[in-house]
Amino acid sequence: MESFKNIATDCVKAVYRKIEPNKKQFSFELFRLDFMIDESYNTWLIEVNTNPCLETKCPLLNRIISSLIENVFKIAVDPIFPPPNFPKINNIDETREFEYDYQNLNKK
Repeated sequence: MESFKNIATDCVKAVYRKIEPNKKQFSFELFRLDFMIDESYNTWLIEVNTNPCLETKCPLLNRIISSLIENVFKIAVDPIFPPPNFPKINNIDETREFEYDYQNLNKK
C-alpha cells in the first residue's frame, strides 16, 4: 500500500508547483491513477486519468464512488463552506479508505 501512496504523492508533486498559484485557491481536481502489480509484487503506474469515470454500474462501484465523492467534498468544499460542527480534517473517512495527505506535498 505504501508504494501506491508514494507513487501517487510523486505524481502530484511533479506538477504541483507548475500550477499557477492563483488557480489553486478554491479549486480542486479529481484524478484516477491506474496501477499494475507484477509477479514480483512490484507496483507500476500505468496511467493518470484527469477525467475519471464515475459510473456506478454495480453495487461495489456505487459504494466506492459514493464514498469517494463524499470525501472529495469534505476535503475541497467543507473547509470553505463548513457545515455545522465541522471537524478538523485528519483522515477523512473513518474506514481509512481515503486519506488526506496534502501536508506531504510541500515536503522534499
